[in-house]
Amino acid sequence: MTTGAPPPTAPARPRRSRLRGFLPLGIAAWLVLEIWLLTVVAGEAGGLTVFLLLVAGLVLGSVVVKRAGRRAFQALNEALQRGGTPERGGGNGLMMLGGLLIMLPGLISDALGLLLLIPPVQKVVGRFAERTFDRKLREAGAGSFGDAFQQARIHRPDGKVVQGEVIRERPGDEPEEPRPPLTR
Repeated sequence: MTTGAPPPTAPARPRRSRLRGFLPLGIAAWLVLEIWLLTVVAGEAGGLTVFLLLVAGLVLGSVVVKRAGRRAFQALNEALQRGGTPERGGGNGLMMLGGLLIMLPGLISDALGLLLLIPPVQKVVGRFAERTFDRKLREAGAGSFGDAFQQARIHRPDGKVVQGEVIRERPGDEPEEPRPPLTR
């Protein structure tokens, strides 16, 4: 039976970002480059040298992460004693990221981690990250966070939206009528 109405169309799917599409390929290329560089260095300097470089990176990275964590905890503690919130920035997050990059096995990640330990580089990267974060928040819009009820609607396959609410019994609430025991 035809009604003359066009068939329902599926809602448009949000477009995937380019980053999500190319991220696995980028990670694979980075890993291949890291392994290739380690084999080149091992061929020139020897396997023991590469092993010692990797161990030194692990130790140095853990020291950097521990120091940055201690600084962040001290800043939080001082702010709580003052009765306020910790100051923005401070470079602890980027210092931890640098330490984590140093801890990863590979020479390229070590170089990037060491770059993040330099204060002028931390300032530039921090400003860039802050601007990007602020722009993404503005793009999301203030209303998108307050519309949790609208986002929690149930979407049926035919495109209709069904409003509803979930009612749960709390553990201490007793039903008004006792339920009969289950029998086999």
